[in-house]
Amino acid sequence: MKGFVTVGAAFLAASSCILPCVAQRTTYTDTATGISFGTWTEGGGAFTYGIALPGDALTTDATEYIGLLRCTAGWCGISHGESGQMTQSLLLMAWPYQDQVLTSFRFATGYNLPAGYTGDAKLTQISSKIDGSTFEIIYRCQNCFSWNQDGATGEVSTTGGNLIMGWALAAAVPINPGCPNSISFRQHDSAGQYGAALDGVNNASYSTWTSLATKTPSGDCGGATTTTTTSSPTVTPTSTVPAPTVTCISPSKDTYDYIVVGAGAGGIPVADRLSEAGHSVLLIEKGPPSSGRYGGTMKPEWLEGTNLTRFDVPGLCNQIWVDSAGIACTDTDQMAGCVLGGGTAVNAGLWWKPNPVDWDVNFPVGWRSTDVLAATNKAFTRIPGTDNPSADGVLYQREGFDILSSGLEKAGWKNVKPNEQPSEKNHTYGRTNYMYFHGERDGPMATYLASSIKRPKFELWMNTAVNRVIRNGSHITGVELACNGNDGYLGKVSVTPDTGRVILSAGTFGSAKLLLRSGIGPADQLAVVANSSDGATMIPQSDWINLPVGHNLIDHLNTDVYVTHPDFVFYDFYGAWTDPIPSDKEKYLTNRTGIFTQAAPNIGPMFWDEIPCSDGVTRQLHYTSRVEGEDKTGTNNTMIMSQYLGRGSTSRGRMGITAQLNTIVAEHPYLHTPGDKEAVLRSIDNVRAAFTGLSNLTFALPMPNQTTLAYVDSLVISPAARRANHWMGTAKLGLDDGRKENGTAVVDVDTKVYGTDNLFVVDASIFPGMSTGNPAAMIVAASEYAAQRILQLPTGVKARDEIEAYKIRGR
Repeated sequence: MKGFVTVGAAFLAASSCILPCVAQRTTYTDTATGISFGTWTEGGGAFTYGIALPGDALTTDATEYIGLLRCTAGWCGISHGESGQMTQSLLLMAWPYQDQVLTSFRFATGYNLPAGYTGDAKLTQISSKIDGSTFEIIYRCQNCFSWNQDGATGEVSTTGGNLIMGWALAAAVPINPGCPNSISFRQHDSAGQYGAALDGVNNASYSTWTSLATKTPSGDCGGATTTTTTSSPTVTPTSTVPAPTVTCISPSKDTYDYIVVGAGAGGIPVADRLSEAGHSVLLIEKGPPSSGRYGGTMKPEWLEGTNLTRFDVPGLCNQIWVDSAGIACTDTDQMAGCVLGGGTAVNAGLWWKPNPVDWDVNFPVGWRSTDVLAATNKAFTRIPGTDNPSADGVLYQREGFDILSSGLEKAGWKNVKPNEQPSEKNHTYGRTNYMYFHGERDGPMATYLASSIKRPKFELWMNTAVNRVIRNGSHITGVELACNGNDGYLGKVSVTPDTGRVILSAGTFGSAKLLLRSGIGPADQLAVVANSSDGATMIPQSDWINLPVGHNLIDHLNTDVYVTHPDFVFYDFYGAWTDPIPSDKEKYLTNRTGIFTQAAPNIGPMFWDEIPCSDGVTRQLHYTSRVEGEDKTGTNNTMIMSQYLGRGSTSRGRMGITAQLNTIVAEHPYLHTPGDKEAVLRSIDNVRAAFTGLSNLTFALPMPNQTTLAYVDSLVISPAARRANHWMGTAKLGLDDGRKENGTAVVDVDTKVYGTDNLFVVDASIFPGMSTGNPAAMIVAASEYAAQRILQLPTGVKARDEIEAYKIRGR
């Protein structure tokens, strides 16, 4: 779900709301050179990319190509990645400068500004031209289909007959545009991926055309001559202004009963409940404050003078997809919030009472719906949520909601109050529920954290990263800290000897990474860590704990359906960042009413479907609908219905770690099994049938004359293209100890890591299977329940034996 303002991350993967198809290819021959390209146009005509390949490229993998970029933009670029992804891939950007078009190879390991690429890619120009705001470059790109950035490698193959290309456009020209090695730039304004069929773009004249690649345009780097012949080995500062001084703090307190790493949906509630029980608790957050409640300052100008930040105003949640600087985690190739509140600070705030069957199907004995009922009720007592966020009781710009709801009603789908009827999730629809209160983001920060921070034995450290837990065999004695920003902590901090505990709540990627860096995980991944910068300080191999950390990676598979209707009304939430409609701004600031009390981009209705599949497994489908612009349809009168494949999905992927200690989706978790695809197809058929005959509503994707199968088969399957960003499962909870043969679990039913005395994981990474819909509330409920179980465990030197006795008695 779409959900970042300073020079920041660029080339980021496009919203999961924008799905690439195998795009329409046209043939273009450049009259000046005679080069014949296969071309694809995206971005409403503002981006055209062309490619010509060697004659044998379909039988022998090509290492180079001749490319065409024609863009109406400040800069544009492409990703050469296997699935069009922007992270962990060779990137190329181009921009106009005076009478030249300059280029730069870039590489991003995570959601941060891509650095200069240091590999052996080589670009020489054949021609370039600038016509007003449109520029064009034809170039030869050598060594561009494989890459190596400090050990982070990748490649694409042309013999498969297809490439998946990523594209990006930005309105603003890079800063310091004359010197490619030292540019900086804002995140793109639009981006996406598309499938490029290569049949016919290979040409026997290729070698002749390469002889035309002779130009190495000079830029302006302070009198030095810059060429774009090779990749840039370094990135120099773009300003002589000194970097701000960062003050780091050494811990003054020796020990805590509990150290909780990560202040998100899992960490904040569990820390609050442990503190409430009288324990000394340290909650550590890697990122800076978000909400104004806790000193956050990131905001647009129109919020100056208020205690509100971008995170507090629901209507600004989508800004993260165009400006993620200082917010997104930079050590993973997927979007994750590294600020106080984690995902609950940056998401759209959707807040669903868990479908009871989600617990019963996915979790083992001890974690069934009846076991967690009290914990769920506690979570919803603290955060009731609302489907009516505006203080005046009005649902604003509800045209899309009303039109789609009328179609579902006519088709026999049932209107429900989702949080009053959580188990009714088949051919039902309802209003969107949010974790908002009085028109502002509520959630764990405004409730659990607000209560715990008042207690004298509770501490919150922000801008503080944790490198690893410190352990002696099976026993954890503390954590190693890294200062990650102003007033962050540096050094080590311990838990109370014998009885203290560490709880990892850093998220699906963050907690798994901490386990790996602590010598807990599969041997192949621990070997990567041992050969990284961690090698000298990593725990000895004799103390490694072999558990399937990173396996069982899951996410909602996202498949979008586009419909248009003349009465759908688009609201420009992105434009509202800098130039809000005065009356809407005034309504919000004065009395918390109006469109800004609702999450961008005008969400609703939600609806649900269940599909009993031929493999005997029933799969749950959850749909989020919203008015989302014209990217694929050419009209702003468009609604996108995102289908999330949830509970019952059987496809799994794997998270990996690189030599740079960044986490990646090593294997995506989408459509690996026939049953999953069957559910996707049949449910889209149900939706198409439900809206057939609705006056003036037109299906844009799938097209009216296109079968559902043909449409789904045309979509790229990759995290960049199909993620919902609801990642789970990398530290699976279960009764089958992962150290044993055929064991799949990383943590036991008390959330304790197998093979350790006092290390726990409490966040989405422990989920064995996918939830019905957006998982934030289910994670909070799981945290409530985990806190209950952890507090009941015995402590001290006899704890291990007593815990086993508890389990034998079936506690």
